[in-house]
Amino acid sequence: MDTKGRFHDFNANFTAKQSGMTMAKEGTLLIVDDNRSILAALRLLLEKYFARVLTLPTPNRLATTLREEQIDVILLDMNFTAGINTGNEGIYWLSEIHARRPDIKVVLFTAYADIDLAVRAMRDGAVDFVVKPWDNDRLVASLRNAYNLARSAREVKQLKCVCHSSFSTFLFRIKDTT
Repeated sequence: MDTKGRFHDFNANFTAKQSGMTMAKEGTLLIVDDNRSILAALRLLLEKYFARVLTLPTPNRLATTLREEQIDVILLDMNFTAGINTGNEGIYWLSEIHARRPDIKVVLFTAYADIDLAVRAMRDGAVDFVVKPWDNDRLVASLRNAYNLARSAREVKQLKCVCHSSFSTFLFRIKDTT
């Protein structure tokens, strides 16, 4: 985030190698974490796999970012207040994201994990739950899977619109001929 409170956009236009295959970079990933070192490390890792990687060191500008940007996936830390590690902040922001943009896929990210928290996060709509310190390959796979889910959902929605429009046109033509 710069001195005016805006997020950083790290955009690059080339392909990355993953598992020996060339993969075109697609999608926009937003990382929300209060640790700037983690943001920098994640940005370096993930800009190889996403067309755009945006970062926010606090969720306070999340609502504005969701209005202004076309985000596909969010990697969301679960704890932002010093000394609090319940994960409730992450659950709160997950619900805020889904209230504003239900199409965005969210992967939750925390150093303080337990089974109950992971189950609650998934029940509340997270597509995955990643524990810090993370395994790079697992994190990349989780985020790419989330992006693929977002893309598939978008394609299904577009196809439904096309089918509905075509069917409506068909019914209109039948009505005109009778």
